[in-house]
Amino acid sequence: MVNTEFGRTVRRWRDRVTPEAVGLPGGGTRRAAGLRREELALLAGISVDYVTRLEQGRAAHPSEQVVEALGRALRLSGAEREHLFQVAGLVPPGRGTVPAHITPGVHRLVDRLSGTPVAVYDAAWTLLLANPLYAALLGDPSGWRGNERNGVWRNFVGPGSRVRHTPRERRAFEATLVADLRATASRYPTDRRLGQLIEDLCANSVRFAELWESGAVARHDASRKIIDHPQVGAVTLDCDVLSVAGGDLRIMVYTAEPGTEDAERVALLGVLGTQALVE
Repeated sequence: MVNTEFGRTVRRWRDRVTPEAVGLPGGGTRRAAGLRREELALLAGISVDYVTRLEQGRAAHPSEQVVEALGRALRLSGAEREHLFQVAGLVPPGRGTVPAHITPGVHRLVDRLSGTPVAVYDAAWTLLLANPLYAALLGDPSGWRGNERNGVWRNFVGPGSRVRHTPRERRAFEATLVADLRATASRYPTDRRLGQLIEDLCANSVRFAELWESGAVARHDASRKIIDHPQVGAVTLDCDVLSVAGGDLRIMVYTAEPGTEDAERVALLGVLGTQALVE
């Protein structure tokens, strides 16, 4: 039975991943050889109950998004990721699909930048991975689902972000973001998920629809940004977007000038995490 084999595969690979390897605290008495189910659920952004049902073969037909998220959480290689799709009864995403696989090397890079806010996005600006400091700075994404994880959607339809923009900057940012998404769509014209995202954006945002119809094509570039954080106040940081050769991923990195108040605020966020300050 496909789902039974899928569950056994997830459990076997969960047992080999230590908490320390994925940036979680270890130690203490642990019944699991590797990650606990709740830890895997946290990393993959799905419920513990669903992980349990998948491993026990009681959940039928996991979606592509769930399989992809589990693959990232389990730090799978390309061949292992392909196998996970196959035992789930799915065809692994092909060349015409926006890549979402994060290689072990990129995972290690993010792990080593624990003192820097870092996130990994795909070419359509869907958030794939965020380290704890990024979550503390920009908001905890662990509860985001579906289009909520897409940066274009959040800026045009959702709650936006903590980045401060003047009206002029906001218009320019929106235009560049749409143009960048158009460039991605031209590279992946048969990606159904990307096509649905664009259709949803056009249906839910007049501003996006107008910009999309303009036909401009460009890339979203990095810049110096001011983040209005609800606890530590305004933080001015340099935002750089690094491209992963061959993977079409974007690694977004926020850095502060050493010795400044902004650097101190980032360090404070490293202590606070995503918790709110208590008076």
